[in-house]
Amino acid sequence: MAGIPAEDEDDMPVEAWLAALASLPAVGPARLRALLAIDTPAELWIRLQGPPSPELAEVAGKRDLYRQWHRTAIGLDVARLWARHREHCVGVAALGTPGYPAVLCDDLEPPAVVFHQGDPQVAHGPRVAIVGTRRCTRYGSDVAFELGRDLAMAGVGVVSGLALGIDAAAHAGALDAKGAPPIAVVGNGMDKAYPERNRGLWRAVAERGLLLGEAPLGAPPERWRFPARNRIIAALADVVVVVESHASGGAMHTVAEAAARNRAVLAVPGPVRSSASDGCHELLADGCAPCRDADDVLLALGMSGAETVPLDSRPDPDEIGQQVLEALGWQPADAEQIRVRSGLEMSQVAGAVEGLRAAGWVAVSGRWIERVGIPR
Repeated sequence: MAGIPAEDEDDMPVEAWLAALASLPAVGPARLRALLAIDTPAELWIRLQGPPSPELAEVAGKRDLYRQWHRTAIGLDVARLWARHREHCVGVAALGTPGYPAVLCDDLEPPAVVFHQGDPQVAHGPRVAIVGTRRCTRYGSDVAFELGRDLAMAGVGVVSGLALGIDAAAHAGALDAKGAPPIAVVGNGMDKAYPERNRGLWRAVAERGLLLGEAPLGAPPERWRFPARNRIIAALADVVVVVESHASGGAMHTVAEAAARNRAVLAVPGPVRSSASDGCHELLADGCAPCRDADDVLLALGMSGAETVPLDSRPDPDEIGQQVLEALGWQPADAEQIRVRSGLEMSQVAGAVEGLRAAGWVAVSGRWIERVGIPR
């Protein structure tokens, strides 16, 4: 693809200078707001190229970091950076401009600038964030997929962070429904999908929904960017649903951001022995409403969804198959564990597992057998 010619710096919009400032090392939302309280974006860039500024150095906080800013401002071609955003079809919107998502304008910590691929207008209408652990179980993945699919079918935009695990499953479900467009909030520049395994999801969300973030092209997926991303997920959502979360998982940070914004939080109950559901169980104990299916979420949104959840079309298990499912529960187990719990003969367990696998009730990976939710 032929490159788009870079503009003269005198003709560049404020968004180009904001993209440059956001490209400075360790400049997150708080530092960017502090810088913009000092001067205009273009003037800040000029000042960073010149002699040391006590005001700007105070924002940096560290002498070495301010030196890095100075070197970056001298070496970065702002016009070329702006042209790269156009080449990658990445829109840039400053707070208060028409292209900026209206729902973020009055947030507690609105991003000074957002970067996006897709249609920013899809951020209108009801929206639900589905969040959880990257290290999810099959149970959690199935529930997230079903919630994403059923909510999208009901016209609800599914918001998540495009991480592995629960995020990816929820967005895969929303895309499968071909309903309300999905919304993903990412923590790095949109020129590189992160994690790489989700490249296909990135592309699909950008084509059919909205990919949003506050990191310019070239920004790496640094650890500090993800808590900042979580506040945007909470700000976009009318309701936050935690499918699976460890007690101190990143999803719990999103819950804290949701609470600060008076957003309703629902938690999916999980197996009591599953550490992946510890965070959900704490939320339930603290008084959060349980989420059993999409209808619970629609009720929290003030919507009716009696016909949104698809029926399970799998054939009913026979008596032995039902005993095996009850012994299996919702955590992975091997055949010997199922035999002990059920009291069946090993030959009965093996035959039932094979039948349940063929019918779509269980998945088998090596020696481990795991229950499957409603088929995708």
